[in-house]
Amino acid sequence: MYKAFMFGSPTIMVTAPELCKQILMDDDHFVPGWPKATNELVGKKSFLGISVEEHKRLRRLTASPINGHEALCSYLQFIENTVALTLESWASKGSIEFLTELRRLTFRIIMKIFLCSEDEILIKSLERVYTDLNYGMRAMAIDIPGFAYHRALKARRTLVAVLQSALDERKAMRRTYNLTPTKNDMMDRLMEVEDANGRKLCDEEIIDVLIMYLNAGHESSGHITMWATVFLQEHPDVFEKAKFEQDEILRTRPPMQKGLTMKEIRKMEFLSKVIDETLRIVNISFVSFRQATKDIYLNGYLIPKGWKVQLWYRNVNLDPQSYPEPKKFNPSRWDDFVPKAGSFLPFGGGSRLCPGNDLAKLEISVFLHHFLVNYQLTRLNPNCQVRYLPHPRPVDNCMAKITRIKR
Repeated sequence: MYKAFMFGSPTIMVTAPELCKQILMDDDHFVPGWPKATNELVGKKSFLGISVEEHKRLRRLTASPINGHEALCSYLQFIENTVALTLESWASKGSIEFLTELRRLTFRIIMKIFLCSEDEILIKSLERVYTDLNYGMRAMAIDIPGFAYHRALKARRTLVAVLQSALDERKAMRRTYNLTPTKNDMMDRLMEVEDANGRKLCDEEIIDVLIMYLNAGHESSGHITMWATVFLQEHPDVFEKAKFEQDEILRTRPPMQKGLTMKEIRKMEFLSKVIDETLRIVNISFVSFRQATKDIYLNGYLIPKGWKVQLWYRNVNLDPQSYPEPKKFNPSRWDDFVPKAGSFLPFGGGSRLCPGNDLAKLEISVFLHHFLVNYQLTRLNPNCQVRYLPHPRPVDNCMAKITRIKR
């Protein structure tokens, strides 16, 4: 553990796997301790800033509409159709910024799932707004023109206005025409859910949940998909093994079946290891924040009440004690391997486990399936530098050509 003064608060940085897990799981001594900028931008009623009890309630109400089996099945066909058409369009172009295009793809998918919107103008404008929001998440909370946080606050106000307008429109339609939900997207589902006492989510809760998911649902998925594709292309042996698995899924498919099924997704065992290995090496959410609610000793160190704790997942996931040759991309390391406690936390853990983790892996799996069986990627600047904030990415956003494989 290391002591520092960060984001205006005394802070302890933790890199040991066991301690990371212990602190993340301990809701009796720790609460979320995200910086002011993150809490303000994601929203006071989002998962990040609410109390433990409110967090449990919100997770219960939103788990099924977002990550449940029925919900994932209902999203699968749209995700697959969108991926297939998008890859085909990329192959007809010259060079593209692969990461930029992937973020647009995943944002288009998440907009359809959450708001039933395929309005290209709205999607493009909101995607740019989310870029500003994301850059302000871990910036200093300086609300002065020219600073990232100032731009991010403006972006949040835009998002709140758009979502509130959509909510008001749907409420008005229901009152005027006594209509039941017809779109059945995430907004409709969040408007309908209620707890055991009949209490529904208020507008602020719905908006903050949507802002959080719309951001996480395209940023994380887009970046991990890019890195997984790059790693596969850089490791021909891994590519061939992953491609063989996907070709076998197509070969054994019933003749009349059109498109992927959830059963086939579950059969992608090696591809799942590719995704886990990518998450381990890249780890989009490389740090998490907690705050001590009382004095507590861990491994002989005192963490005083009120101090912030930073959990550095990246250090944990690259720990050579847990992973021999930790920087080597090796999906086969996951064969019959169970990581020790706290050494693999790509989606957080405990009560703070990312509630959209299965949706994210579904998006990534569908993209990689279609890429492996039909396409290849050629980077134009394979040795360009990597920028690590706010997420690890090549400085050229992975300039590349997508080529369709002749079969």
